[in-house]
Amino acid sequence: MSANDHLDCLRPELVVIPCGSRKLSAPAPAADMYVGSYHRACRKAADALQSERLLILSARHGLLDLDEVIEPYDTAHGAADAITAEVLLEQATRRGIVFLDPVVALGGARHVDFVRAIWPHARTPLAGAGGMGQQMARLAALRKEWTGI
Repeated sequence: MSANDHLDCLRPELVVIPCGSRKLSAPAPAADMYVGSYHRACRKAADALQSERLLILSARHGLLDLDEVIEPYDTAHGAADAITAEVLLEQATRRGIVFLDPVVALGGARHVDFVRAIWPHARTPLAGAGGMGQQMARLAALRKEWTGI
């Protein structure tokens, strides 16, 4: 982690976590749709931060509130029907959340790149973690650090 990515005692105004490729097979709130272990680990770490707002960055839908009901989909970032940084910026502008600070992005490099297109100052505590295993370990350590549990 770099100094820019260190999370101090400030409670973030926003945490953005990634969606996941493993999903339920029926419509559900975004909070329940993604069932993969990586998404769940990001969610647990985000919950430990007790941010004022938590959003999921969906490859198809963009920024989702936890209670937004969505259909299952099979879209990866970079696919033809995937969300773009321009559309994400439009969504954030409509929601009035472009100027939030601090913002924390939990996720891999592709996810962080999208978040930083809107919030260049976003803190990225997973920066520098290697593959999925290292990121999962860091998420668990961060959750423990933030909750003391």
